[in-house]
Amino acid sequence: MSCGLAVAAILLMSDPAVTAPPVVPPNALAQEPMYADIISRSQALKAVVEGWITSDAAQDSGFAGRPDFVAFREAATQLSERDMAGHLDLRARGTDGDLRCILRGLSEDLPRRVEDVAAATTPATRGDALAELGYLLNDNIAVIVAPPAPQTGEPPH
Repeated sequence: MSCGLAVAAILLMSDPAVTAPPVVPPNALAQEPMYADIISRSQALKAVVEGWITSDAAQDSGFAGRPDFVAFREAATQLSERDMAGHLDLRARGTDGDLRCILRGLSEDLPRRVEDVAAATTPATRGDALAELGYLLNDNIAVIVAPPAPQTGEPPH
């Protein structure tokens, strides 16, 4: 486990609010159709990953060839494209430099995380890759529903 994951795990275990259901704060951007779609897709894919983790699917040596993983891979590609569309939309608006850059990073990282799952050769590495994929999908939700960051005045990337 990396140091960052260890710290995150400790912080999560020390926070009693972690057991409470997440509260989605009102955020105007999260209500817009494209961003609501990104949230919805991320939640659906995260639920699939959590189901795989719960059912110990990482033990399946043929996991990458399973029809449910093949379908997941396609859905993750579509989500990655939506993240990039969100990045481009925010860039065109000249707003929220942090979220804009985060969406681009998520768009680029999601296919890599899916590939990590597909390329895993042991149950342990597959399990780790699934966990990382779940964290990334959770981040994809959290960054959009979080209150907007103050404008930095940076020019769009």
